[in-house]
Amino acid sequence: MINSFLSVRSNLFSYVPNVTLACKRYIQTIKVGIIGSGPAGFYTAQALLKDSRVLIDIYEKYPVPFGLIRFGVAPDHQSVKNVINSFTNTALQDRVSFYGNINIGQDVTLNQLLKSYNAVVLCYGATEDRKLNIEGEDLINVLPARRFVGWYNGIPQDSDLNPFLQTEDVVIIGHGNVALDCARILLSPVDETLKSTDITNHALTALRESKVKRVYLVGRRGPLQVSFTIKELRELTKLPGCDTIVFPEDFKNITAETINELPRPRKRLTELLLSLANEKNLNNNHKRCVLMFCRSPLQIVGDKHGKVSSVNLGVNRLIQQEDGVKTELTDEKEILKCGLFLRSIGYRAVSIDPSIPLNDKTGVISNTNGKVHGFDFGLYCSGWAATGATGVIIGTMNASFEIAEHILKDFGQNEPLLVEKPGATEIIPHLKSKGVKVVTFNDWQRIDELEKNLGSQLGKPREKLVNQKDMIKAVDEEKD
Repeated sequence: MINSFLSVRSNLFSYVPNVTLACKRYIQTIKVGIIGSGPAGFYTAQALLKDSRVLIDIYEKYPVPFGLIRFGVAPDHQSVKNVINSFTNTALQDRVSFYGNINIGQDVTLNQLLKSYNAVVLCYGATEDRKLNIEGEDLINVLPARRFVGWYNGIPQDSDLNPFLQTEDVVIIGHGNVALDCARILLSPVDETLKSTDITNHALTALRESKVKRVYLVGRRGPLQVSFTIKELRELTKLPGCDTIVFPEDFKNITAETINELPRPRKRLTELLLSLANEKNLNNNHKRCVLMFCRSPLQIVGDKHGKVSSVNLGVNRLIQQEDGVKTELTDEKEILKCGLFLRSIGYRAVSIDPSIPLNDKTGVISNTNGKVHGFDFGLYCSGWAATGATGVIIGTMNASFEIAEHILKDFGQNEPLLVEKPGATEIIPHLKSKGVKVVTFNDWQRIDELEKNLGSQLGKPREKLVNQKDMIKAVDEEKD
């Protein structure tokens, strides 16, 4: 009898840990904090919501959401911005909250967030432009393309950029979509293509008075290595009153066999470039966009007032190696005159908190499959902060979905370690105690309505507020 009792008692005690484990495995909520409300942030959120226990708080440094969609997509690409409808539906879900006007690393530390959430996902993008590191880069009117885009798209810190447009010649270094966007905006007839978009009014006024006639798009490699897409190139070729020029000599070493062996998207793009090079009858328009290949900027030259006046280029030869096509400078040199010089050679992520590790070589947060190095569990990154500024929005979507799957898998493998966390119920009171004006998604909808009303008066889809104080004022006035 005693032995039987002891046996039952032993079984009971051996079962107790399993009961405790079961309780931990079935916690009611998994709190996730997402830093950044651009495409990466929202796509990551959408995928994480597949787990019905996940509650998401999205933190954004601006009072307005949507990141790259609002501040990066060109104003004449309004259809691309329709994805905002999907993001809005996500933000309005009961399991999602948006908190804007918050600077992570200043208003609240990453360590505080990690203590308040089961997981934190860094989706704040890549906001520092890469530099050429050549003489003259600090001259007046030498600008990052990123800031030029911010100027016409309404990023608050770029609204007073005042780019010099009283010049006939502009040089843009880079052969990516951003470079083509800048060229297209500079060469577009304002009343035909830009007037009815959401471009900022200050940019619209300046572009209407612009004297720019020629834009040179300069790349260090050849036609087979460009980063822009065929869609962007086609739009450039269809600009009213503008010729797109490609030189036939840039294709002298590219055979028909080489083109036929290319992957289909690259093949179609190269064929379009070749057709432009073979174009005999230019329309002799008063504006021109010239694509230049195998050129590297060596020196930016200024005038006596410290303003850019020209750029010295070195002519490259291409060398095929196992890890890709490399460039080698020849003795040949060229000079292009210009009154505005835009640098569009890529972006780097920044560390918004001292504890975030950056890969100096790649310019992204050090990570494997989105898991940030140096953290056993709980800190992840997605979007350009994780992968670099590459591709188009659909690429960001796919990458974000994939990283979200890794996070959900980690939740499953670490369920015994998951405990209930306070999330925003601890963070928001802390922010308010510091005097931070927290903007909710309902507040954003008030700003959204005001911008649309202002735009309708000008025949535009919206007129963006470009000052953060004005955004906050709009929220407060509506509440009153």
